[in-house]
Amino acid sequence: MGATLHRRPEDALAAIAGDGQSVLLVDLDDVADGAWAPLEAAGLRLLRVAGADAALHALAQREAQVVIAHPRGGPALARSVRARPDVAGAHIVVCARPGSPHDLREALDAGADDVIRIPFEPEVLVARVAAGLRAVRLRAHEARLASLVGNIPGAVYRCACDRKWTMEWISAEIEAIVGYPPGDFIDNAVRTFASVTHPDDVESVEVAVFAAAEEGRPYGLEYRLVRPDGSVRWVLERGQVLEAEDGRQWLDGVIFDITARREAEEALREHEVMQAQLAEVRASRARIVEAGDRARSAIERDLHDGAQQRFVSVALRLQVWLATHRDLPEATTADLHEILEELRAGLGDLRELARGLHPGVLSAHGLEHAVSALGARCTVPVELRLELDGERLAEGIESTAYFVVSEALTNVARHAQAERAWVCVERRDGNVELEVRDDGVGGAETGSGSGLQGLRDRVAAVNGALEIYSPPGRGTVLRARLPV
Repeated sequence: MGATLHRRPEDALAAIAGDGQSVLLVDLDDVADGAWAPLEAAGLRLLRVAGADAALHALAQREAQVVIAHPRGGPALARSVRARPDVAGAHIVVCARPGSPHDLREALDAGADDVIRIPFEPEVLVARVAAGLRAVRLRAHEARLASLVGNIPGAVYRCACDRKWTMEWISAEIEAIVGYPPGDFIDNAVRTFASVTHPDDVESVEVAVFAAAEEGRPYGLEYRLVRPDGSVRWVLERGQVLEAEDGRQWLDGVIFDITARREAEEALREHEVMQAQLAEVRASRARIVEAGDRARSAIERDLHDGAQQRFVSVALRLQVWLATHRDLPEATTADLHEILEELRAGLGDLRELARGLHPGVLSAHGLEHAVSALGARCTVPVELRLELDGERLAEGIESTAYFVVSEALTNVARHAQAERAWVCVERRDGNVELEVRDDGVGGAETGSGSGLQGLRDRVAAVNGALEIYSPPGRGTVLRARLPV
């Protein structure tokens, strides 16, 4: 038969220890050096210190992972280590004197991880140190995992694949989301997770998760949770179905609070609806203004081509008749002359009315000529500056600009008591910029019911803006910006 190979205990420990591992021996000078030989043979470094302070300092400097302490100061050292988070990951082994169960109880009660009787067998020492190194490594992994989980902006969980979603474990973040501590849900101690799911979402959550479990695929869903005060939080849950060796199905996943995102999406939807409604209102208002302008233009043409022409014809015939009957007595023709003058005055009024409805010069020659005509007719001297590059504007913009200048100059003539007025109309940066200024008494009324308020509405109908500056005694400045 072949020779049977026996692996030495220190060989197994060497495989666990790796490079740079150390064991801290505290107040153990009375233990023979040869007792630690198996540890040195496994490649472990031995650090000997005296007293708890020196031991804590060494642990704080990460100089050792496993501590073996004398029974005299071991329990106190264990308490000190457990009280300090920076060294709490160390594995504490406290030695016990032969025949002293009190040493065992005191060490374990103080927080020691393990105890070992002295003198000890090499195999026992190696096994305890190996277990200690595994425990330190496990604690490090758990600390990293806890750190990662603690920094995840969601609640990490493992639960049973049942209708109650019975939690085996769930991170502390769940309390910030749903308002209940994680302990409430572990094994359904106080409440089930299903009980905090919004009633309207219970069925859809079950269908989505159970379908994923049956098909063996990850799941992701959004639903609502109800907090203790009745408020609702939207959550996004992503998870994976895993089957254990005993055949049970577990759900591992994360729950994220997406309430802010859902509220932002809802606000965006409402904003889009409002914007669409506002756009429709603006469009309808613009259509109303355009329809009004077309109607006024049609009335102006009808007056010019119809009633105005007939009255002009009557006036001309009467004028011709009077010219051909000059031999008639003045007493006979006086009334006719008076009627002719009234007819001419009426024609003038009719022309002004037609011009107020829609000036023919605007349609025929554009804004520049129409504004020039307004300046020429104004009873107050007007200085004009018109820079429109000779290009015709859209009908609605031209009409609005004309009526802004017309209303402003009318107010100057009637109310401002001004000596001069200035009108500037220019095309700049995709807009028509209007300014009408006077040196009158100021104090223009801009409230509801005034002509200026009507101008605001008309300018707004073409997505423009109107500003009026009219301090008492300092004249009035009216500015409008119309997009082209």
